[in-house]
Amino acid sequence: MLELENVAASYGHFRALNGISLRIDAGEAVAVIGANGAGKTSLLRVISGMLPATEGRMSMEGTDLRRTAPHRIIDTGIAHVPEHRHLFPKLSVEDNLKMGSFPRSSRAYYRDRLDYVYELFPRMKERRNQAAGTMSGGEQQMCAIGRALMSKPKLILLDEPSTGLAPVVVSQVFDLVRRIRSEGYTVLIVEQNVKQVLKVVDRAYLIETGQIHASGSADEMMSSDAVRQSYMGISQ
Repeated sequence: MLELENVAASYGHFRALNGISLRIDAGEAVAVIGANGAGKTSLLRVISGMLPATEGRMSMEGTDLRRTAPHRIIDTGIAHVPEHRHLFPKLSVEDNLKMGSFPRSSRAYYRDRLDYVYELFPRMKERRNQAAGTMSGGEQQMCAIGRALMSKPKLILLDEPSTGLAPVVVSQVFDLVRRIRSEGYTVLIVEQNVKQVLKVVDRAYLIETGQIHASGSADEMMSSDAVRQSYMGISQ
């Protein structure tokens, strides 16, 4: 589905990604783990076109993403849920969800998708007229994921969905990830909460200083001494 080969990207003179290669197959849930500043968010920004790649090859189901205008990448089936959610806090929940159907290709099935999101997340239907900024962090994350689902995506990019949330809410957020997985969506999730995220994905890539340093199944990464010591605080 999604393939990256030797992808690099920079912020000015700072090289954020250097030779990243990875593959996501349809139906998988894959995590990118690593420390803060390792390049995880930059990777998702490159895939969704927010940060241009300077080198390498990227394709989504055969479509060359480097030759696709950023505002057209959503039409390839990629939806990005950014870190900190970036909802419109003064707009209602329903108006925020409508924003997910802004692309012309999504407008024809807006009502069906809204009904689908409300069926998947009944709480959003209950709060559809409430200002999004007045909801709890977990509810706002639910709304952000719902907004992404409005475009009928094939691949959902989740950037640090547990950031800034209380432990009990973090558990709820990962339940949301399980729920969208059960609906058959392909998920690429960037997350610092390594122990939690490895419970909900099939595979993971470990990124350090803008490069992939390890990869494997969730079980393999969970049992890796390097991952356990550096990212879970578990000694041998």
